[in-house]
Amino acid sequence: GDPPADEAPKAPAKASKAKSAPAKEAIAMPAAQRVLDQAGIDAADVAGTGPGGRVLKEDAKAAAKKAKPSSAAAVKPPAGAREEEVVKMTRLRKTIASRLVEAQQTAALLTTVNEADMTAVMEMRSRFKQQYLDKHGIKLGFMSFFVKAVIEALKEYPALNAEIRGDNVVYKHYYDIGVAVGGGKGLVVPILRNAESMSFAEIELQIAEFGRKAKAGQIMPDDLTGGSFSITNGGVYGSLLSTPIVNPPQSGILGMHNIVQRPIGVDGEVVLRPMMYLAVTYDHRIVDGREAVGFLIRIKECIENPERILLEI
Repeated sequence: GDPPADEAPKAPAKASKAKSAPAKEAIAMPAAQRVLDQAGIDAADVAGTGPGGRVLKEDAKAAAKKAKPSSAAAVKPPAGAREEEVVKMTRLRKTIASRLVEAQQTAALLTTVNEADMTAVMEMRSRFKQQYLDKHGIKLGFMSFFVKAVIEALKEYPALNAEIRGDNVVYKHYYDIGVAVGGGKGLVVPILRNAESMSFAEIELQIAEFGRKAKAGQIMPDDLTGGSFSITNGGVYGSLLSTPIVNPPQSGILGMHNIVQRPIGVDGEVVLRPMMYLAVTYDHRIVDGREAVGFLIRIKECIENPERILLEI
């Protein structure tokens, strides 16, 4: 094709100057330049065989074959480059995948949603924050309130703490609460066993320990087996609302979400309050809609009036 418009003219007066020009002035044809860009090679490093030392596509391909992979990897690919990376699924990820598919295929899942005003819990945390930290060595988090509220709601609606075994429904009179924790290799749901007998501090310390073990890859199968109900907190990642999937053979899971200042009506006035959407997904085979809605309302009542948890009313 025609040479670029800005190419130096081949007048005799310029010939001697061109000869003394450094090699980096070498000109690559457009097709050759694309090959060089992909290989991460400078045109000045390629001996051109075209007219006037131009680097042709053939020259670029030959140079790319000789180039080391490391030099290509160090150069940012051009805009519009299409790359793929194939990574084998970890055993943990394969297990998570099969369990989620199993839940969708075997259970009749349905989700119901409500919202809770977090004002009372936030004020309580703020009021006792330093005393709690000094005494227990850990911050008072939201999760302990929700674990306690869930237990109170499960006592009232036991179908959500049950599971199907064959043709039987097994009602559990203990509360092993699974708490979803983000680890280095994926989301895991370790179990707070007999959570009904744990204090707020014991719950917070155990969850913190699960988080540490998950990040270090030290979660053991015994930490994950069993469980009668689960809680997942997408709010820590900024989720406003989601529909969580139950962890088989459990029949229910509570989804916590982001706390957002929203206008709501209080005593005839519109006020801003820190609100959280709460979603409970349940197995409709053994949990009726009325029970699921009542369960969520009970949690809402306990969160908006935390003293109910202590008084068990």
